[in-house]
Amino acid sequence: MREKHRQQQQARQQDSDAQKGDKVGLEGRSFLYVGGRDCQVAHLRQIASSYGANLIHHDGGLREAVSRIDNVLPSVDCVFCPIDCISHDACIRVKTGCKKWEKAFVPLRNGSKSSFERALQSMSQGDSTQ
Repeated sequence: MREKHRQQQQARQQDSDAQKGDKVGLEGRSFLYVGGRDCQVAHLRQIASSYGANLIHHDGGLREAVSRIDNVLPSVDCVFCPIDCISHDACIRVKTGCKKWEKAFVPLRNGSKSSFERALQSMSQGDSTQ
């Protein structure tokens, strides 16, 4: 019985170590997240940080000027936009800016934490195969 319990603990630890290893692929990268829900920004930053990345947030024009996006774009590697929580003007500005500065544009199906984490996971796995 103890042996079985020990094996289960080892398997869980190996899974945990493998997940941590997958997340390292975005170390030092900087991302802009435009739109979404203010109450989730801290959680999104925590998720990005777990991948070694830095997250900058812009509210998509609710309180911050949409023109600020133009100032931030040159300094980031990629831009995420949850298409259900962003103004049309902000989305157009982000798409145009990403083309101008040759930045990756990643539209997210929604503003959920899991949607963002799936996108980061996909990027991380893509980076590790290059």
